[in-house]
Amino acid sequence: MAWGAQLFLVIFLSNEKDFAASWRSMQSEVAVYKRIVLKLSGEAMQERGSKENISPQIVRSIAERVKEVRDLGVQIGIVIGGGNIWRGLSAAHRGMDRTTADYMGMLATVINGLALQSACAQIGIETRVQTAIEMKNVAEPFIRGRAIRHLELGRVVIFVAGTGNPFFSTDTTAALRANEIGAEVILKATKVDGVYDADPNKNPNAKRYDRISYSEALGKRLQVMDSTAFSLCMDNKIPIVVFDMNQPGILRDAVLGRKVGTLVCD
Repeated sequence: MAWGAQLFLVIFLSNEKDFAASWRSMQSEVAVYKRIVLKLSGEAMQERGSKENISPQIVRSIAERVKEVRDLGVQIGIVIGGGNIWRGLSAAHRGMDRTTADYMGMLATVINGLALQSACAQIGIETRVQTAIEMKNVAEPFIRGRAIRHLELGRVVIFVAGTGNPFFSTDTTAALRANEIGAEVILKATKVDGVYDADPNKNPNAKRYDRISYSEALGKRLQVMDSTAFSLCMDNKIPIVVFDMNQPGILRDAVLGRKVGTLVCD
């Protein structure tokens, strides 16, 4: 073979390999979910060891991770808790009327939702806060059709004030909103990297599940979500991915279908 032909062949094969590598990279960056519900605890807004209820730096970090996912074309609904500010159940155990305590907890979620909206706006994410308790000077009322339209337009929708009813947790809100807007998965951000058969903070031999069925999780009484939320997901076959939000890039990995945390499914 002539020298010129050999050189052409080497260049051609090299370019072909580069193209193949680029194609594989592009393929691996395709989200497997079109629409998700991200469940955040109120404690996710706090910096560990800090006395501040809301850390602007932490909230900014959460917003940046949400932007990474939205830039993949994923439609995102967020349900946020209020435990960093107020826990209705704990107050009820200390003697407060449960209904009043729960309404106070719902208002705490509104504060967290507005903080997250502000952080999102600072980095160019268009958001809408929708509340289950009407407060028109602060947020939109939750209207299913309007929420879906916002998602279709690329806006992140933050659902606050729980279900609007006492005795229901924000886990139940996440399950309910996921069903209402047709989300394909609930991504539940926690302080641990998945579902364990025992508390990993107390038992160093606790086993983490990579994948577990609804019935197995229910039978073993694993604390994936509260029973009402879990039943909603199980009955309507909405998978749940439980993961540690503190790990960099993990939210993006989750929507790309990579193996993260624990998958709870049918």
